[in-house]
Amino acid sequence: MYFAAALMLSSCGYNTMVEKDEAVARAWSGVETQYQRRSDLIPNLVNTVKGYADFEQETLTAVVEARSKATSVQINADELNQESIAKYQQAQQELSGALSRLLVSVERYPDLKASTQFSQLQAQLEGTENRISVARDKFNTAVGDYNTFIRKFPRNLIAGVFNYEQKGYFESAAGSEAAPTVEF
Repeated sequence: MYFAAALMLSSCGYNTMVEKDEAVARAWSGVETQYQRRSDLIPNLVNTVKGYADFEQETLTAVVEARSKATSVQINADELNQESIAKYQQAQQELSGALSRLLVSVERYPDLKASTQFSQLQAQLEGTENRISVARDKFNTAVGDYNTFIRKFPRNLIAGVFNYEQKGYFESAAGSEAAPTVEF
């Protein structure tokens, strides 16, 4: 009896569902790792910029607050629905915006721009942003693979019985589909 049930579950894709669910969890871990890497770089960046006395304190405060908010939003791999992903993404976008404002304001400080330490931190931050993009893409690929698998018949029946639900995707920020206007 148990053998027949195990054979039926494996032939309906239960084991593959488990594997794909684990692949999503691994991909999510990769996303979190890259966001954590970025978060870890920020204190060094802020401290380097603080060394320039007339630097805008408001900009630095915004970065520190956005980092605090972004690191406070945590999602368990079992809760990867569209709503929780959107909440996580919103916090990360706020941090990205604060970092962008910081890097733009640096343009007014030639000594800071010329600082080797600042240049190295900026390069690490840019590399981390690229890693975040790659990790998010891998996550979305794993989610797509998983969601497609559990929605096909008869696997959708098995998925329903064992509470395998669709996972959420990272989506582009609103307005990112339009190219920015560049004026000289």
